[in-house]
Amino acid sequence: MNDFSRRDTVKLGLLMFALFFGAGNMIFPPLVGQQAGTNTWLTIAGFLITGVGLPFLGVVAVARSGNQLRDLAGKAHPVFGIVFTILVYLAIGPFFGVPRTATVAFEIGASPFVPTSSNGLALLLFTLLFFAVTAWLALKPNKIMDRFGNVLTPILLLIVATIVIVGYVNPSGENGQPQEAYAQHPFTSGFIEGYLTLDAIAALVFGIIVINAIKAKGITDQKILTKVTIKSGMIAVIGLCLVYVGLAYLGTTSRTVAPNAENGGIILTALAYKLMGTWGQLLLGIAVLLACLTTSVGLVSACATFFSNTFKRFSYQAVVLVICIFSIGIGNIGLTQLIAITLPILIGIYPLAIVLITISFFHRLFKGYRAVYLFALVAAGVIGFFDMLKAFGIIIGPITSVLNYLPLYEEGIGWLVPSFIAAIIGYFYAKRCQAPEQF
Repeated sequence: MNDFSRRDTVKLGLLMFALFFGAGNMIFPPLVGQQAGTNTWLTIAGFLITGVGLPFLGVVAVARSGNQLRDLAGKAHPVFGIVFTILVYLAIGPFFGVPRTATVAFEIGASPFVPTSSNGLALLLFTLLFFAVTAWLALKPNKIMDRFGNVLTPILLLIVATIVIVGYVNPSGENGQPQEAYAQHPFTSGFIEGYLTLDAIAALVFGIIVINAIKAKGITDQKILTKVTIKSGMIAVIGLCLVYVGLAYLGTTSRTVAPNAENGGIILTALAYKLMGTWGQLLLGIAVLLACLTTSVGLVSACATFFSNTFKRFSYQAVVLVICIFSIGIGNIGLTQLIAITLPILIGIYPLAIVLITISFFHRLFKGYRAVYLFALVAAGVIGFFDMLKAFGIIIGPITSVLNYLPLYEEGIGWLVPSFIAAIIGYFYAKRCQAPEQF
């Protein structure tokens, strides 16, 4: 523990903040604020659970379980461990998470300065440059903590704080009535909006970066490693909560500046110009670029580490380049379209991540029975799968009729109670069979 000083703890906390505060974290709170209106604070409370609380618990869960997500997911079953891990790394990596960092950076940081007619070409050139820089930084993962903790994160925090303070002192408009689901189910709507940050899933991926940063200082004892992770994580949690609340507040003042905005990027761009003119847009662009770049580097590094370790024939450097090249293609779909594709899939994956993280903290209490994990995950996975189909517009009448009877199904978290009941059934099943490590 002596090898990890207070300064190291702060640097690691800033690194964790930088890793999580990326693409979705900038654009979703303002949109929540605009659409939730007078229900914003109840909505943002739900948002903070899935957008901040679960990511923190996810990193701690990985630290307590071993070195990586596969160790945590493998508690349910070895096959689930590898399949779920690959699925998460693909989702958070080249399929959605990594490409979105570039599209958000372009939407807010570059698009306002580019003629509409040239947007397509500009996006292509931007993504090429963005992922070239990402690849360069990710190729030297051992220096990530120093680069982010010492330089990028403080600059990012200063810029975001400046924009929020100016918006608070000189608000651009007044709050309004909540729209759509935010009027009836503000808390659970915010809870589900938090999915879009990808952070609870990203936490399962970033865990390996955090653990490696701690081990680089000579910390190998599991208890001390977990303790350091918790201390550093609390710094990131405080920073994320303050920023999210500030950005959500800005969103509540944006209805006249950016009415009926398609995404939070449009809201932030309009607000920055309204509050501080062209300089405001420039500052916002720098902040978004830094936020998205840090997340992109972290995701690419974590994904490349996992795939190169899992499939030995591929080197870390080769995987970094493949992910970046693939992400250029996906990133050119555009931000609004990418979000529309991402949300339904996250609705299917997130219940599994939430159940896995939550149950892991009670591992000793139920003696590590594998059936507890497996039963709960099956319940969450089945319901999450049909929720995903529903989000894609695929309605299977008889099944939907049955699911409608589930508690909280209308609010979007119908998997919660069945997963809890399934975990209890799994416990008594395993206890009867006396099989703590078997199905």
